[in-house]
Amino acid sequence: MNNLRAVDLNLLVILEALLSERHLSRAAERLHMSQPAVSHALARLRQLLGDPLLLRGKGGFQPTARALALARPLAEALQSVRCVLGGAVFEAATAQRVFRLAMSDYGAALVLPALLRRLRVEAPGIDLAISYASRPAVMAGVQDGELDLALGVFPQLPEQLHRETLFEETFVCALDPASLAPGASLRLDTYLARPHVLVASNEAGMAAEVDAALAQLGQARRIAVRLPHWTVASEILMGTDLILTVARRAVQGNLAQGLALYSPPFAIAPFRFETIRHRRTDGDAGIAWLRTAIAQAVEPG
Repeated sequence: MNNLRAVDLNLLVILEALLSERHLSRAAERLHMSQPAVSHALARLRQLLGDPLLLRGKGGFQPTARALALARPLAEALQSVRCVLGGAVFEAATAQRVFRLAMSDYGAALVLPALLRRLRVEAPGIDLAISYASRPAVMAGVQDGELDLALGVFPQLPEQLHRETLFEETFVCALDPASLAPGASLRLDTYLARPHVLVASNEAGMAAEVDAALAQLGQARRIAVRLPHWTVASEILMGTDLILTVARRAVQGNLAQGLALYSPPFAIAPFRFETIRHRRTDGDAGIAWLRTAIAQAVEPG
């Protein structure tokens, strides 16, 4: 291993694809190689590194502890090589790459429709792997190199992570219009008397901001329904006296159909919706291109 001239460095590119795809045929397709050729390369990697690296499991491969430990330094090393050989050039039209992103369903609803339409036209070889976890887990994923970018609300960040604000978000109250008298406004006493819906997996900070604002008034709301996602949040309001206090963009388009939207009857601090990345990606032209595409995807209109 100390003699690099004796090592086929192309094997490292194959290992990167295998660790990312965790599936032999998908890795072969990504590399434009035959499946037997990738299988042979995996056998050589196992011999070279003295570790099974990938073990067959349900639906594909599962990486060994050694493989997981190699993933981050391998990605950084290959990115450095790509920068040396190719400079900062990124040709979206011909690029073959998988970007790993973390975002909640709120972020996905705002970003993915416009972003994917653009990718299919301008960068058909770019694939996205979307995941979501708690805020600490997401930040750890970006730090460890398991995620290229994360979208969300991040009040505090480690020094190694950089942030870019996509927009500042405000709040709105959504409810069945039949539950208020025609022409009536949503008053604070009505708001406090009504039961409320809380989406528990919403962007960190939304529910906290609402309850913190009420606490400053010496008040609290009753949460009658807790949901893990946004899918039915707006639908369950119809025919009830429930109120959903959410980020304004969360109830746009079809989600707002038939609902009455009111400004909250008390002041709630807005929050910033951001992308975060590790500073190791500063020279990565592909990630820079994707960041710009994401920013344009959330622009008004």
